[in-house]
Amino acid sequence: MDSILVTGNGPLHGQIPIAGAKNACLALMPVTLLSDEPLTLTNAPRLSDIKTMTMLLQSVGAEVTEMQDGKVIALTSHGLNSHTADYEIVRKMRASNLVLGPLLARMGKAVVSLPGGCAIGARPMDLHVEALEALGAQIELKDGYLHAEAPGGLKGAVHEMRFASVGATENVVMAATLAKGTTVLKNAAREPEIVDLVHCLRKMGAQIEGEGTSTITIEGVDRLHGATHQVVTDRIELGTYMLAPAICGGEVELLGGRLDLVGTFCEKLDAAGIDVQETPNGLKVSRRNDRVRAVDVTTEPFPGFPTDLQAQMMALLATADGVSVLEEKIFENRFMHAPELTRMGANIDVHGGTATVTGVERLKGAPVMATDLRASVSLILAGLAAEGETIVNRVYHLDRGYEHVEEKLQAVGAKIERIKSQ
Repeated sequence: MDSILVTGNGPLHGQIPIAGAKNACLALMPVTLLSDEPLTLTNAPRLSDIKTMTMLLQSVGAEVTEMQDGKVIALTSHGLNSHTADYEIVRKMRASNLVLGPLLARMGKAVVSLPGGCAIGARPMDLHVEALEALGAQIELKDGYLHAEAPGGLKGAVHEMRFASVGATENVVMAATLAKGTTVLKNAAREPEIVDLVHCLRKMGAQIEGEGTSTITIEGVDRLHGATHQVVTDRIELGTYMLAPAICGGEVELLGGRLDLVGTFCEKLDAAGIDVQETPNGLKVSRRNDRVRAVDVTTEPFPGFPTDLQAQMMALLATADGVSVLEEKIFENRFMHAPELTRMGANIDVHGGTATVTGVERLKGAPVMATDLRASVSLILAGLAAEGETIVNRVYHLDRGYEHVEEKLQAVGAKIERIKSQ
C-alpha cells in the first residue's frame, strides 16, 4: 500500500492547475444512461473514482472510452443490456448510487446495491428512495439491493426533500427528465455540481429551470439527444490547494479557480488573514502575516462552508493564533483526522460534532494514517508546514479525489514524494 512522504520545506511559489470536479463528473457520467446518443465530457479529472464509475457503466452495457490521457470521456448507451448495479463495483464508491434514477427512467427498472465509499457516516439512501417513490417508482430493499420498478413509467410530482441532499437531488433531476409531466423538487441542493449537471442535461434537450436555487422544476421530455459538455472546475481541489500557501506561506496561483465556487470559504480565509485575488487565469493566494488567526467554522450545504474542506481547514487552524471551533453539521464521524493531526502536535478536543482547535506555533512530522479522502490531503497539508518528515499511510483514499497531487505540489516547491508499496 503506497504512502506519501512530506518534508516541511518553507514557503510555496508558482502555479497549480485545478482539474475538473470529481463530484460533478461522477454525476455527469450516468447521464449517458438517459439517451442512446453519444455524450462527450471534457475537462474530466483523472481519478480512481472515475475509473470505478466507468466500470459500473460498462457493466450495464454502456460504452465508455477515455481520450486525451483521460481528460476527455466519450460515452454512449445505445446498447444497454442490464439494469443491475452489482455490489462488487458499487461498494467501492458512494456515487455509484447515481445510476439508480437514470436506469429507472430509461429502462423502467433498476437493481442497485447499497453503496460504499469513505467511512464518514451512514449517508443512507432514504432521501433518494422517497423522492423516486414520489415519481411513481416502487422500491424494495432485498438482500442489500434496492429493487426499483416503474411499470407505467415515472410521472411528474411535487416533492419536498427532508434534507437538501446533493446525491438525491441529482438522482431525481436525472430521472425526472424522462418522466411524464412536470416535477417540482423543493428543498433541492444548490451545489455548483448540480448546476453543472443541469447545464449538461439542458444541452441534451431536457427542460429544467431553477438550478442553483432550492426549487428545481423539470418538464419531462420523450427523449434526450447527445451533447458535449465541459466539467466544471473542482471547487474542493481548488480550496485544498488554496490552503497550501495559507499553511506554508508564499504565493500560489490556482489556474482555473473561480471565486463564485468558494465564496464562503474565501470569507473564512480572509478572517484568518489570507489574501485571495482574482487573476486573468484564476485565483492567487498568499498569507498576510507569519501566523494565521483563529476562526470558527460550521459546515453547511452550499453556499455554506463545504464539509469536504473541513479537514483541510482544521490543518490550517492547528497552527493559528488562538482557539477555533469547527462544527460539522453534514456528516457524523468526520473528525477522524483529528487524532492523526494530534500525533503531529496539534491541540484538538473533539466532542460529538464539534472540534475545538487551540493553535500551536509549529506542528512536528510523524507517521500518520489517512482515514478518508479529505482527511488524507489534510495530513499532507499539515506535513508541508511541519518540522521534519511526515509519512501519510493508506493514501489509496487520496487517489480517489486528487490527480497527480505530488507533481502539483512539487511544482510550487513542496518536498513531497510517493513511496510505492513493495
